Amino acid sequence: MEQFLNENKPRIDAALSAYIAGLDAPDTLKDAMLYSLEAGGKRIRPLLLFATLHAFGKKSEIGLPVACAIEMIHTYSLIHDDLPCMDNDDLRRGKPTNHKVFGEATAILAGDGLLTYAFQLIAGMDNRVSAEVKLKLIAELAKAAGPEGMVAGQMADIEGEGQPLSLSQLEYIHRHKTGKMLQYSVLAGAWLAGADDAQVAQLDEFASHLGLAFQIRDDILDIEGTEEKMGKKVGSDIENEKVTYPSLLTMDGAKEKLYFHIEAAKHCLKAARVQEEILRYICDLVATRDY
Repeated sequence: MEQFLNENKPRIDAALSAYIAGLDAPDTLKDAMLYSLEAGGKRIRPLLLFATLHAFGKKSEIGLPVACAIEMIHTYSLIHDDLPCMDNDDLRRGKPTNHKVFGEATAILAGDGLLTYAFQLIAGMDNRVSAEVKLKLIAELAKAAGPEGMVAGQMADIEGEGQPLSLSQLEYIHRHKTGKMLQYSVLAGAWLAGADDAQVAQLDEFASHLGLAFQIRDDILDIEGTEEKMGKKVGSDIENEKVTYPSLLTMDGAKEKLYFHIEAAKHCLKAARVQEEILRYICDLVATRDY
């Protein structure tokens, strides 16, 4: 399992750099796009796609363009989140944020470029992937990333600052802002692998629980984590008056909720009838990560 992660993360990193380097675009734009893509990160979303392909006995190569598209959209969202008009952050992955290096206008365009190029990558996949599957991958990615998915969660998150939120309202934010793209990563792997409807349903539920667990762990790390490990400022949730799982449930309650969603994810994974070892391992990584 360690070998799987150690082999595939560099493959993703190299492909991302090669895709941007090959663009016929202004150097400043490419430099800004690469700056944030190459800043590091867990690559959890593309690794989830590869792990899902592995769960069906498929090679990761077939999903590489989709994996890179997912990471590009994730990175665009971070560039825009860090802008002064949003979270106004100075650090991301231990480095100055994109707008601190390239200016706000270029940072916005770098994010725009990553978002739109992601769909070009999927549309241009080779004929090992049918037109029908490509269309589904594109349509569902737009939904997961757009106003019914991640963007909806970002809007609700902004509107929730300084406001009292219920647990269901907080879950809405996290299911959309973080969860939808994590779910898509798993489902994209299932669609590429030719999973049946029952397997897709179980994997969708698995990824839904995993997405919430991921965000709960994020909330915990914003209190217990360190800037050195996290690569960004900690304590920003309290500073921005955001409702989090620890603030609603206490720290112990948040950790209990994290455990519940991890165990529920593993239960769904078992019901999917796939080679589950690597996906289970990623569940444990999400639950125990310190950055």
